[in-house]
Amino acid sequence: MAKGPVLIELDDDAAPSVADAPPVPDTRPMVAQGAAMQAAAQIAARPPSRLARWFWGLAGALLLAVLSTAAWDFVNAWIARQPLLGWAFAGLFAALVAVLLAVAMRELAALRRLARIDGVRRAAADAVAAQDLVGARAVVDRLDTLYCDRPETQWGRDRVAELRGDQLDATGLLALADAELIGALDKAAGREVEAAARQVATVTALVPLALADVVAALTANLRMIRRIAEVYGGRGGTLGSWRLTRAVMTHLVATGAVAVGDDMLEPVLGGSILGKLSRRFGEGLVNGALTARVGVAAMEVCRPLPFAENARPKARTLVKQALGGLFQGQSRDTSG
Repeated sequence: MAKGPVLIELDDDAAPSVADAPPVPDTRPMVAQGAAMQAAAQIAARPPSRLARWFWGLAGALLLAVLSTAAWDFVNAWIARQPLLGWAFAGLFAALVAVLLAVAMRELAALRRLARIDGVRRAAADAVAAQDLVGARAVVDRLDTLYCDRPETQWGRDRVAELRGDQLDATGLLALADAELIGALDKAAGREVEAAARQVATVTALVPLALADVVAALTANLRMIRRIAEVYGGRGGTLGSWRLTRAVMTHLVATGAVAVGDDMLEPVLGGSILGKLSRRFGEGLVNGALTARVGVAAMEVCRPLPFAENARPKARTLVKQALGGLFQGQSRDTSG
């Protein structure tokens, strides 16, 4: 038996060609999914269970009872030992209770403002559906009352007051109020959406820390929704802002809108280039785009008038205005 290597000669026609070899599969995800925004949306939209509500309610009541009893015993003990110092402590506790009551009243007022805007929006929708001109005029009067203390709406309110007599149907009257009064507020709300989208995109792209992008996305969206509510007159407190955020995120999750693809980012990147970007920059673009989509939903929820048909702002337009050029250098580098 021969020892050593064996040489097998093949014909030239039978030799395999390198060009015929299949490409090496790339197991990395080519398209970013916006994991931070999807996680933030799931957190904000998740309703608390009944057991959790009972737990936090009982825990809060027990904690309040313990603190109240401890404060009462503390003040009485000091009054017995040093009356002057004890009454000073009593005054401090009374001031603290007064501040807490003021905070509670402010939260209730914020919830009442949100409920008032919801009532105006429902009344406007009912007036358009029934073509009720009297109801539409009542809605316009309520809008004038809602914004009477806003100097930046003075011109729009004057225009509506001047031209409302020429409108002979509910749709035309509410369209006039929408264009002359609410249109300027839409622009201000759109600027808030663009700023939040840029912030989320930048933080996601530049901060590689774990969960930092989720926290940044959640806080930026909470702040954006609160500011949008303030633009439209629903200056919500902490409870009101969280209620709005849950309503917006629940709507997005239920409709499957917490997803984005190349079609939404095409106005920014000029084509299907998302898969060619680095993962961090791709995630930044997607999270910014999803923030813009959340902003549009927040405008729809906070607006005192429902959007007319085909008048709803496009998330793609806001994405282009907010993110256009933000990662322009990166996209040039990856496409070059």
